[in-house]
Amino acid sequence: MSTITCRAAVMWENGADLVMEDIQVEPPRAGEVRVKILASGVCHTDWSEPRNYPAGFPVILGHEGGGIVESVGEGVTNVEVGDHVIPLYIPECRDCVYCLSQKSNLCGKIRVTQGKGLMPDGTSRFSIEKDGKKVPILHFMGTSTFSEYTVCAAISLAKIPKAAPLEKVCLLGCGITTGYGAVMNTMKVECGSTACVFGLGGVGLAVIMGLKEAGCSKIIGVDLNPAKVPMATEFGMTDFVNPKDLPEGVDTGAAICALIGDYAGAGVDYSFECIGNVKTMRAAFECVHKGWGQSCVIGVGPPGTEISTRPFQVVIGKAWRGTAFGGTRGRTQLPKYVAKYLDGSLKVDEFVTFTLPIDEANKAFHLMHEGKALRSVVVHKHEGDEEVAAHRAAHSGGAGGSGTAKDNAAAAE
Repeated sequence: MSTITCRAAVMWENGADLVMEDIQVEPPRAGEVRVKILASGVCHTDWSEPRNYPAGFPVILGHEGGGIVESVGEGVTNVEVGDHVIPLYIPECRDCVYCLSQKSNLCGKIRVTQGKGLMPDGTSRFSIEKDGKKVPILHFMGTSTFSEYTVCAAISLAKIPKAAPLEKVCLLGCGITTGYGAVMNTMKVECGSTACVFGLGGVGLAVIMGLKEAGCSKIIGVDLNPAKVPMATEFGMTDFVNPKDLPEGVDTGAAICALIGDYAGAGVDYSFECIGNVKTMRAAFECVHKGWGQSCVIGVGPPGTEISTRPFQVVIGKAWRGTAFGGTRGRTQLPKYVAKYLDGSLKVDEFVTFTLPIDEANKAFHLMHEGKALRSVVVHKHEGDEEVAAHRAAHSGGAGGSGTAKDNAAAAE
């Protein structure tokens, strides 16, 4: 194995636009895998995380990727060359205290080095030649899928069926899985339950998709934008509350509770906050049912903020929960989610609003901030690569998703 020179979108300093650069990607070392990335979703975390919790710069972002194993390091047995994979920002080592407990997906095996932007041995596989010097480039979330080639720990890769189009199922690397998994894994919502979802963006729609599959009798969406109603309804929303349209003196929580019943303590069985706003986190918690209601925090609030409520809200039996990656154990469960997508029981195509070349990654961020995209997918060219060309030719139509870019853009705005 030799070092590969390829293209990558590099962030050179905090807040800067990404710059396309020719970089070097070293071969994988023991326990590592080098992956040819075909596509990557553009998530808000790719924008906020390096700004709020920077390990340093320069760095290659991206954590919603799909690719093909190019080479494997010593001791790797879970994947082999040619396998199709989704990189995992939360690994699954299967032997740390978290993995063995089966109670959490928060594998702690490589947490320290990953948080520093490094591989498990404390070094980087990325570098660039600048002014005659070799400059190391940091990894991001253990994935760095904005590079044509990346190196991941073997425990940070989910092997998936080759029948799936990587330009679509790459989105299962974060957003869709987070919302869907929050319902299925974290909250374990029962058939017949009632629920509300604060925020009808991509993650919120994935929550609704999970709630519908779970058999919820009432799914209430909460958002300030009525343009999101048609798509949310298609996903399974039964009722909609727009806080801006409520009568004077009626708050969001009261409107939600009124949809459940006219009695003391009425509320939804489950609520999900998908915005990352501490005020809506409180509203989502306080609108759950007295005695047994549970609220799940999915959105990540700004650094330094805190959530609060009156202690009596807890005393009367309400519970606050949280989730990361939807409680999903990536290596074990993502292949099953991809299989559900292939058999038509899990929506993925519908989340893709725009597909852009990696060179337009900055445009993808602008579309995200303007509210015009549920998800943009950026694709790497890999010009002249027959393996990539064959995959794209075989999957040019995805898996038959019914969503259109026009519909998705309307839902995102």
